[in-house]
Amino acid sequence: MFEAQSIALYEMLRDRELVDRVRLDELFQEHRNGGKPLSQLLVDFHLVTAQDLLSKVAEYLGWDFVPRPPGDISEAALATVDGSMARMYGVVPLRADATTVDLLVKDPFNSQIVDDLTFALRRDVRLVVTDPDQIDGLIRHYYGEDDSSIEDLLEELTAGPVADAEDLSEQDIEAMAGETPIVRFVNLVLSQAIRDKASDIHFEPFESEFKIRYRIDGALYELSPPPVQLALPITSRLKVIASLNIAERRVPQDGRIKITIGGHQVDLRVSTLPTQFGESVVLRVLDQSVIQLDIDSLGMPQDVFTHVDEIIRRPNGIFVVTGPTGSGKTTTLYSCLRTLNRAEVKILTAEDPVEYEVEGIMQVAVRTHVGLTFSAALRSFLRQDPDIIMVGEVRDLDTAQIAIQASLTGHLVMTTLHTNDAPGAVTRLIDMGVEPFLIASSLEAVLAQRLVRRICPDCRQAYRPGGALLEQLGVKEVEESERNFYQGEGCDFCHDTGYRGRMGIFEMLRVTEPIRELLTQRAPALAIRHQALRDGMRTLRDDGLRAIHNGFTTIEEVIKYT
Repeated sequence: MFEAQSIALYEMLRDRELVDRVRLDELFQEHRNGGKPLSQLLVDFHLVTAQDLLSKVAEYLGWDFVPRPPGDISEAALATVDGSMARMYGVVPLRADATTVDLLVKDPFNSQIVDDLTFALRRDVRLVVTDPDQIDGLIRHYYGEDDSSIEDLLEELTAGPVADAEDLSEQDIEAMAGETPIVRFVNLVLSQAIRDKASDIHFEPFESEFKIRYRIDGALYELSPPPVQLALPITSRLKVIASLNIAERRVPQDGRIKITIGGHQVDLRVSTLPTQFGESVVLRVLDQSVIQLDIDSLGMPQDVFTHVDEIIRRPNGIFVVTGPTGSGKTTTLYSCLRTLNRAEVKILTAEDPVEYEVEGIMQVAVRTHVGLTFSAALRSFLRQDPDIIMVGEVRDLDTAQIAIQASLTGHLVMTTLHTNDAPGAVTRLIDMGVEPFLIASSLEAVLAQRLVRRICPDCRQAYRPGGALLEQLGVKEVEESERNFYQGEGCDFCHDTGYRGRMGIFEMLRVTEPIRELLTQRAPALAIRHQALRDGMRTLRDDGLRAIHNGFTTIEEVIKYT
């Protein structure tokens, strides 16, 4: 199952109390740590049979269940769905009539399939739950193989002379973007990126080449580049499916794409940027399963988790998550919000932009060009009677002061800052112009975090690092002589990188009374840091050492990010 399926399955089993909660949490954590899908773990540990699990899923979702697909499906039923649609949505028609079609489905939790295919097929769509492992085989049996690769499609794409966008009408560009080879190529690039678990997809025009790169686990990898002549139709195709203005190439544009690939719903945030040689387009892959995470699924050390869970349940105060772009701050905040999201609690968020849509939470997208800034949104929030406020980022004194005012008047405020460590967040607020006594009376805690690459479990090997590397890490070789160290050798599962997936390392600063006194005295960050260490704070480097010794990551990763 996909990650989102495992999370939905976890919630179903938890809500229905079908599996012991402690055991369920243990297996879900094992899954989150890079293990097998949750469904496979449940079967392997004999907590449920595969057939019973599928039956319970069908009952929970209100769909029919068939233990195994029939040996023969009628031509009339198969004709209702073509091969490309079957592969994209992970479905096989079971039976059909003039008004209804029943579809065997790979991902029964993806409700978007019903909406999309009801519209596309112009029939009522009903899903049928069966063994998902059989769906791919059925698609190959009834629709044949689709072995198209990006390289194969590049050979088919004919590259004519470079067209000047200024000489083409909007209709000409739209026609180019709608050509079948261009549509297939863009779909294949997006499909491969999502299969490889890319977080971002970059389309970059240069004078003599057009690069396409994926960011996987924080590192960029380049694909075979298409001819530079195809830059305009490819970027135009992306703008068409993102509902952007294809005729406007002078200013940046932002949009969204919602697609289903292999039966899995994916949300992409699209950003265009005019450059010297054409428009650069970057797609951020937004994993909707993030908003379904419990805070105890983030992989925090137990002491950090306990402190965070206690802080976010306070009736008022400010909780700050800090770190550079791409360090997982949004994931942490959304997980906290999900924990707090109940019918009796009103939650408002101000974000730039809204990355994840959360049922039951009022979300506001900041639009600075019309005057809807973070500070303006916050002012309006206070008149909306919220219990909890989430501010995407504190960027200026005005926003910081209103956030503090909100916390002092009985609201819990969660926000982010860009600083290198937890004590740095305190001094950043002072540098903005916030009075130290206000920070001391409102700030409850600061969580600094980084994402480091996780060692691939399939090629992990123990090794002895050199003394120079240990010295760079800040530890003595003698002290570490009895410790185990690991690295990935590289294999097919991790594309020979030695890494697969990422994990967080954390630094939790709780604002204790001694730290409040230091704040009112305008003490420097170093003094605050020393006091936090005396109060039990573990630094990012120390938490990185924990991850190294547990065999989760490498010395190089911890040195790089701390």
